Amino acid sequence: MEAVSAPLSRPAGQVDDLVRLAGPDMAAVDALILDRMQSDVPVIPLLAEHLVGAGGKRLRPLLTVAAARAAGVEGPLDAPLKLAAAVEFIHTATLLHDDVVDASQLRRGKVAAHLIWGAPSSVLVGDFLFARAFELMVETGDMRALGILARASAVISEGEVLQLTRAHDLNLDRETYLKIIGAKTAELFAAAAESGAVGAGADRAASDALRAYGMNLGLAFQLADDALDYGGKAETLGKNAGDDFREGKATLPLILAFARTRGREDAFWDRTITKGHRTEDDFRRARELVIGTGALGATLDEAGACADRAKTALTALPRSAWRSALAELADFAVSRAA
Repeated sequence: MEAVSAPLSRPAGQVDDLVRLAGPDMAAVDALILDRMQSDVPVIPLLAEHLVGAGGKRLRPLLTVAAARAAGVEGPLDAPLKLAAAVEFIHTATLLHDDVVDASQLRRGKVAAHLIWGAPSSVLVGDFLFARAFELMVETGDMRALGILARASAVISEGEVLQLTRAHDLNLDRETYLKIIGAKTAELFAAAAESGAVGAGADRAASDALRAYGMNLGLAFQLADDALDYGGKAETLGKNAGDDFREGKATLPLILAFARTRGREDAFWDRTITKGHRTEDDFRRARELVIGTGALGATLDEAGACADRAKTALTALPRSAWRSALAELADFAVSRAA
């Protein structure tokens, strides 16, 4: 597969500095995650470990820890560590449920859990992880942080249902799509960052800034993922390139390509997306249209704008290595798709 060129001139970001800074804190979070996913029912830790231990980036709990540090906490963390573990459990639970709904074959480069243990076990272990998340949240004793993550869990579910009701809908507009990914993806980024700041005792201005950062970072990551689906590889994505198209998902690159080929390719889009009649060669054709119409570039431009807004939000925080590392993460969100 040839490389996809991107109309971006932004510097490539990286996560090395953030990972290094957060190393000791994330080791404590990982230990907490391992401890709290245990159960006397053997399939629960087995299935949870299949996904939790699959080498995911742990971006959301990393955000929780980084937000606490960027807000000025220098000593040992307590509540933010528990909130970070809770965030990872919420995220993992949603992935288990999503893979069942989407009938996904791969997750984080491994066979999806529901194909090994079955859909019922995957859904129920997801429920178990949600319950563990709320136990951790309650243990902090921070009602505001609990409210942030509880509200995020409801918003994520609303986003999933909205996406389901608009599945295979070629008339899905850009604004509604951004609302969907804002709810199902970016909301947990926002809540992860905001709750970390709140758990660390940050003032309202700092926690609001970190929420805005997380929301825009989450949008940038999702939009870049949308673009990668039409130009990435399985080892980069943790899933098969073209999965969104094969599942008939109307993501932003497809929405824009459909609008820009209206009247010329209506039959192709109707057959492959609305009716779900796809052949092996159809993804190659869809990819050509997405790239050729500039829809891929426009999606990356949208992701870049979100990353820029995320970095702007950080200016409300005091200058620090943590703030700089979070800004680099925003650049990385987009540059990995370039």
